[in-house]
Amino acid sequence: MYSTEESLSTAHTTFVTEGPLAVLTFNRPEARNAMTWDMYRALVDACDHVDREDAARVFILRGAGGKAFVAGTDIAQFESFRGADEGFTYEQRLDEVLARLERVQKPTIAQIQGVAAGGGCAIALTCDLRVATPESTLGIPIARTLGNCLSGATCGRLLDLAGPAVVKDLLFTGRFIDAAEAHALGLLSRVAPAEQIERTVRELAMEIASNAPLTIRATKEMLRRLMAKRRLEEGADRDVIAMCYSSADFREGVASFLAKRKPQWTGR
Repeated sequence: MYSTEESLSTAHTTFVTEGPLAVLTFNRPEARNAMTWDMYRALVDACDHVDREDAARVFILRGAGGKAFVAGTDIAQFESFRGADEGFTYEQRLDEVLARLERVQKPTIAQIQGVAAGGGCAIALTCDLRVATPESTLGIPIARTLGNCLSGATCGRLLDLAGPAVVKDLLFTGRFIDAAEAHALGLLSRVAPAEQIERTVRELAMEIASNAPLTIRATKEMLRRLMAKRRLEEGADRDVIAMCYSSADFREGVASFLAKRKPQWTGR
């Protein structure tokens, strides 16, 4: 039986443990679990706790409500952006969160039910493994919605998983892919019906938890180091981030998203 860790649970996240399993639930279903900065901080705190606890062998991330894993960052937080500096700060903060998740010493599993969009898709793809229901979809639709861009670190993780042709297809079109396509592309480890996903994830996690923890830790860290060597040096993406976040198109993207209308792109 899972026990709730009251000190690590927040208004919109719940952290529970059961034996070797630690589970963080993004619990804001009325907003499709869109991430606030408090929720991002809760994710970092959970990562720190999992690394401190020897009993924790596998870390599971999931969304509440069954309709979304995480539908990205709460767009209302972008309304105050006025130029490149805010864009740099946002991407740096998000990079720090994702880098912390990537460095968790224990295996991480994203349990995906519903949409994993934008920052939510990035969180799922930063996890070591992903299990989704057939109805789930994954995508980063910023070319259709906000007109911003991904950081070099996030692009690097996508390249590691899917290769340049697939990444360009997904980001140029802004389309979502279903679980079947994601599984075929190697982005998902398992696909399980909604009524079985909890059991499927738990069985996978317990199988991993029964194996040699130091072997798993060494394997995970070795692969992380090898992939990190192929990524941009810090700050090498500043010019493209500035181009997008200081643009009229980005301001139009945020305004149109919040107004629920189609954006009018100008390329400026």
